[in-house]
Amino acid sequence: MGKVALITVVHDPSGKKVELFKQLQNDLESMYAELFIAISDQSSAELVEVMERSGFNVKVIPKKGAAEARRESVRFGLTGDSGHFHYCDFDRLLTWGKNHLGELKQIIQRIPEYSYLILGRTERAMETHPVEWKETERITNIIVSLELGQEVDITAGSCAFSRKNAEYIKGFSNGKMTDAEWVMIARRIAKSEFGYLPVEGLEYHEDTNGISRKISEAEKWLGRLELSYVISETSVRTGK
Repeated sequence: MGKVALITVVHDPSGKKVELFKQLQNDLESMYAELFIAISDQSSAELVEVMERSGFNVKVIPKKGAAEARRESVRFGLTGDSGHFHYCDFDRLLTWGKNHLGELKQIIQRIPEYSYLILGRTERAMETHPVEWKETERITNIIVSLELGQEVDITAGSCAFSRKNAEYIKGFSNGKMTDAEWVMIARRIAKSEFGYLPVEGLEYHEDTNGISRKISEAEKWLGRLELSYVISETSVRTGK
């Protein structure tokens, strides 16, 4: 059961991720045993068409928020036969592949070593993010690290886990955010060990990873603060 599948999600009404995906398509298809993507039904028709012509298994889903989309990707991935899964937000995956492809390949090779693997950011990668991300995520990471007994970066949008843990996540995940929930399900309910690796590839590029709608600076901070609270609370409550 050493095969690693990619599971990912995307919401892209403008289709701005199409060109970068085309550049990376061959590499991505060669690195994973299976590929699964859940695409929101509000994404561009061009993106859906391009993905359906690729090596990805594609499922178009109602837009019900990031957490539900991520859960759908796990359920979808379990229809395959891979023994391990690499979850990565699609925009994060494209940034990683474009700028640190060699590192991504190395990480995929290491995934079968772990029951659950938290993929975080190096200090350099973290510093590429907007200040409202860094300041609010710093608090989240302190709280989650206290719960886990190890310093981690939990909010980078990527992790990996065994098929056993995927089944537990499928059965128990119901939170508003999954960043901390999934590792707590693996640790507290499935009784699995976890590992942690910081990577360069989960860096931030505004054109790929930024939000597309225009909002005020205060709204940016408030939105990130709300996410921080939900993820932090999930880490404390899940599985207890």
